[in-house]
Amino acid sequence: MQQWTLTETIEKLQQKKISSVELVKKALAAAQKQEYLNAIITLTSEQALAQAKEADKNRATGSCSFLGGIPVALKDIFLTTDVRTTCASKILNNFIATYDSTAVKKLSEAGGISIGKLNMDEFAMGSSNENSSFGLVKNPWSFDRSPGGSSGGSAAAVAAGIVFGSLGTDTGGSIRQPASFSGVVGIKPTYGRVSRFGVVAFASSLDQVGVLARTVSDAAVLLQAISGHDVHDATSSPMPVPNYSRSIESGVKALRIGVPKEYFSTGLQPEVAQAIEAAIQLYQKLGATIVEISLPHTDYAISAYYVICTAEASANLARYDGARYGLSLGREQGLASMYEKTRDAGFGAEVKRRIILGTYVLAAGYYDAYYKKASQVRTLLAQDFAQAFQQCDVILGPTTPTTAFKLGEKLTDPLQMYLGDVFTVSCNLAGLPGLSLPCGFDRQNLPIGMQLLGKHFDEPTLFRVARAYERETRWHHTHPPLFSGI
Repeated sequence: MQQWTLTETIEKLQQKKISSVELVKKALAAAQKQEYLNAIITLTSEQALAQAKEADKNRATGSCSFLGGIPVALKDIFLTTDVRTTCASKILNNFIATYDSTAVKKLSEAGGISIGKLNMDEFAMGSSNENSSFGLVKNPWSFDRSPGGSSGGSAAAVAAGIVFGSLGTDTGGSIRQPASFSGVVGIKPTYGRVSRFGVVAFASSLDQVGVLARTVSDAAVLLQAISGHDVHDATSSPMPVPNYSRSIESGVKALRIGVPKEYFSTGLQPEVAQAIEAAIQLYQKLGATIVEISLPHTDYAISAYYVICTAEASANLARYDGARYGLSLGREQGLASMYEKTRDAGFGAEVKRRIILGTYVLAAGYYDAYYKKASQVRTLLAQDFAQAFQQCDVILGPTTPTTAFKLGEKLTDPLQMYLGDVFTVSCNLAGLPGLSLPCGFDRQNLPIGMQLLGKHFDEPTLFRVARAYERETRWHHTHPPLFSGI
């Protein structure tokens, strides 16, 4: 039973070979057993068991939703009315929202049962899950390694077998990079495909909600549940949502897969390069045409991304002033004192760093030199992709330059941490869908991730190409040593 996927478990539930209550109890037991990973900030045992009992009742009367009581979990960036939302920050330590995020509502309506809120980099700012006021998260494959970030808890909980899937957010790779480091599947859909309503904002033009799961098919099912237009989100797309599972087994014959030459430059770990090359050869055997393409402005993506995202963060985080909600200090000494003391005590070092940088690039006299230039580079990157997709149907490359690095290794060198996002940020700047899936292991038995990038709103092709590879390999059947899942 430990090897069941989400889709297989849905069938077991329908056949009444297991109940939702049993599943949730096993998920809660796995969470407690692997508490040392620190993947979960708030465990919601009572609520989850109550929802599981309700799901079993509904199934008995034939009115159960299609996920039917499957245990999942939420990155602690999604607003929930019955559980605190901290964003892994002291400034929101005991904040409880007055409404649920749209993605959470949709997942619940589909039958998913959240067992808790997951650890993350504070305000989603980070690539290692070491920037959390609740402590760092450990990688289930090696406890001295980072699980990736900012959705590190979301990836670790799935990789460790605590839940079948989780919700995350991706601003510059925060779903795909932890998916790669933790050996699971993660997808950031097209910007606007999933509502951002009720998701604490980091960089509004880049943030996107997505999912992490053990298999490609599981990820397709979960993304199906949360996708669609939302009147509460002005950036939400009205485009119809296709059935992501319908064509997932169609294979890659006659598809054109583009391989960017810029993604195989210096700095790529040899074992990562070898795994990607092996994947390319497999796709050729399966009937795909491999096309060399160029994304000439790739080298400028990191610089443009960190100007734009910090500028938007500076604007978005201005609301945390101690006046309305969250932490409040120094009120008795006046407004300026309240702002200063609240933000000094409430924000961590990385969040402060990004606010300062973002405020600087938006300042009078610097706006044209930095923010305007970065926006122009963003346009060039989008044009690169548009031209590339005239030659191919999907783009393939490594998700990250290396496998999971050691905890603490890059904390004193933020620039090196930022450079690790070189293959993921362009996707967000262009608003494209991106998917990471396991494609091997290095010599230290750490997972290697392969990234697939698609055209706008062409998630079905990403799932189809990813599933074709997954069907021919066994990487997704390999679990961490202490995997104790369902």
